Amino acid sequence: MSKKLEGNGLWESSRMMLPQHKEQSLALSIHNDTSSKPQEPLTRKEMDMMREYILLPVALHIVEKKILEVEMSPQMLKLLYSTAAKVLANHIREDMQKSKKVLFERNIRVFEDIKNDSELTYRYICRGVENQFTMTKDYMRAEVSVRIGRYVRKLAIDMKETGIDR
Repeated sequence: MSKKLEGNGLWESSRMMLPQHKEQSLALSIHNDTSSKPQEPLTRKEMDMMREYILLPVALHIVEKKILEVEMSPQMLKLLYSTAAKVLANHIREDMQKSKKVLFERNIRVFEDIKNDSELTYRYICRGVENQFTMTKDYMRAEVSVRIGRYVRKLAIDMKETGIDR
């Protein structure tokens, strides 16, 4: 009797299954099919995006610290310096948001794992694969310096193009 019910759809209609359960069941079966395939290795671009995600907050912290130092200083041009640094901080914040969004869209998560005097180890999950990478503090200082330098050069170029430099 069950053979008669299988072909005409009566069996399917008699089961108690919510649409959400059906979707979850299909998703699980698809996931099980794809999990047997070898995972793609992490690309260079994805690794660079993770570094940006880690280094930009450090750069922002340094710029914000300098803003406070300048505002408390007796320098004559402190308003100019702090305003320029605030513009820089805003650019860094925008890039941080972009970086965070791209990693989220690609389903990449990064976590600080181990911290010691000379290096930081980060754990990441990308396409279901968990791994880690390490950055020395010297490397981070150099990279943050390079990134802040790029922001300063871009700000200077923007000022020249708008005629502020004249």
